[in-house]
Amino acid sequence: MTPALINLAAEPVGPKSAEVTDWAARIGWVLGLLLFVALVYWLMRQGWKWRGELQSDLPGLPTVPETTGPARLSLTGRYHGSTSAGQWLDRIVAHGLGTRSRVELSLTDAGVGVVRPGATDFLIPAAALRGARLGKGIAGKVLAEGGLLIITWEHGERQIDSGFRSDHAAEHAAWVEAVNALGPATAPHTAIPTDPTTAQHTTIPTEGAAR
Repeated sequence: MTPALINLAAEPVGPKSAEVTDWAARIGWVLGLLLFVALVYWLMRQGWKWRGELQSDLPGLPTVPETTGPARLSLTGRYHGSTSAGQWLDRIVAHGLGTRSRVELSLTDAGVGVVRPGATDFLIPAAALRGARLGKGIAGKVLAEGGLLIITWEHGERQIDSGFRSDHAAEHAAWVEAVNALGPATAPHTAIPTDPTTAQHTTIPTEGAAR
């Protein structure tokens, strides 16, 4: 046998066999990941239910009346949730207030009508309004400065901040002015200005000047 034939006989015939995939290990990892995701989802649901039980003292929401008179202002956008007033992470979930959704707002003499496709509609009565302001965060949602219209209102024994974002953010300022004109504009959570260009300067007389 010639050397060329010997070399051909020594080489393996056909392509090399692929490494055997350990399907049992892969399936085990996938099942473990799915179980972990399911556990996290279950814990989130339990936390949501627990928070709802803590807020069971909150009365049912006023419904939007069929006739409210002509709208002073209206907007379409998103409802980003409600919290205890002044506490942007203390989410309120009772009566569907924790459900984020599209929203149609209308401001009338009756108050602020909140119409939410796929979620509970409700009315913020004019007598319950406590003011409005611009903000950037509520219920874990953070936007640019002034990106949220935050309406403060009283329901039951709670003061609530509800956050909305118009499809046209330039509309927010007009809503703040109109809501504050319709309801008591107490603005209990107005931040103290830190910008020296906007802060008021107070001159404190020195001891020599006092003399």
